[in-house]
Amino acid sequence: MIKRENYINQLKQFIDRPFVKVLTGVRRSGKSTILKLLYEELKLRGVSDEQILHINLESFNFSGLNSAEVLYRFVSEKIDTNIKQYLLIDEIQEVNGWEKAINSLLTDYSIDIYITGSNSRLLSSELATYLAGRYVEIPVFTLSFSEYLDFQKFYFPNHNENVYNDFMRYLRFGGFPVLHTAEYTDESAYKIVYDIYSSVILRDTVQRYNIRDVELLERVIKFAFDNIGNTFSGKSIADYFNSQQRKIDLNTVYNYLYALEGAFVLYRTHRYDIRGKEILKTQEKFYLSDVALLYATMGFKDRMIAGVLENIVFLELKRRGYHVYVGKLYSKEIDFIGERRGEKIYVQVTYKLENENVIEREFSNLLSIGDNFPKFVVSMDEFWKDTYQGIQHLHIADFLLKEF
Repeated sequence: MIKRENYINQLKQFIDRPFVKVLTGVRRSGKSTILKLLYEELKLRGVSDEQILHINLESFNFSGLNSAEVLYRFVSEKIDTNIKQYLLIDEIQEVNGWEKAINSLLTDYSIDIYITGSNSRLLSSELATYLAGRYVEIPVFTLSFSEYLDFQKFYFPNHNENVYNDFMRYLRFGGFPVLHTAEYTDESAYKIVYDIYSSVILRDTVQRYNIRDVELLERVIKFAFDNIGNTFSGKSIADYFNSQQRKIDLNTVYNYLYALEGAFVLYRTHRYDIRGKEILKTQEKFYLSDVALLYATMGFKDRMIAGVLENIVFLELKRRGYHVYVGKLYSKEIDFIGERRGEKIYVQVTYKLENENVIEREFSNLLSIGDNFPKFVVSMDEFWKDTYQGIQHLHIADFLLKEF
């Protein structure tokens, strides 16, 4: 089992602290494995097996724990008040009213609690109600490019590493960990991802939000997937469907997008007016939790490469803890502004710097920003690398591995 150090290091800061630790992310992103890695970390600290209660609510062994009362009673019977104990629960949203049980356990016992969940809306609303100020959320994403390389070294020790060739495979397969533990053809890999996608849509979207028109939901998903990297709004989706003689209510569109965000299928990114220093409420962008979802549902299309590269950079910035926005400066657009603890980073993403017009556009947009925070132009050019007036150009693989 490969240690995903980023998440373990975050968890280490809160071990034995009086907070519920909440790991959130799309299904099969590795939350359960991180709980197992936490188990190993606790053992290294001298914690015994008797002190750790690990419950996977997707296992048939715990299928009866379907209500807050049953969960609370089950855990209470296992607790020994004479020793420090640790509670690890996978997929907590499978328990109706789970937040009441967690709140009561936190109140009644000296127990360190860690939970995972695959629906952010379900978790955030109930955590805010019952555990306000007493929980920390740690978002879990699919593999970064750096983590992907770690998987390659571990599972394929004879692999001949070439960063740019490896990135091409990462680009085509995405970051779901299961795809990188064995050799898969494109067809097999996308079938695995499609099964993950189907599970997410059914369990974390349709069932959780009582969506009745699944066919219409699928149409909205395909519209969003087909517009990765483009700005659009709920109204533009409704107008598109109306032009296709398929009536759809604007509130329904927003509800569907809300549900897809909740299930970590999509991430919404607001535009930020750099000059006015304000977040704009119209024409957001949406990105996927993993680019493999796009390939599994719609196939790989060359025309979408620029949006796919943007998606990969967006997720990398999110993994590194940045609040990510699309920048607007007068009539110019900056692909990404990342803000983190008073620092900023600006990133332009393009497929190739193939002519002077593209070079001028990508660099001039960043040059128009009058501060000294780091600025990058990122592309798939292996040989066109330079720094121009403080703006650094990097191949996307180098950018993903860079410390900044």
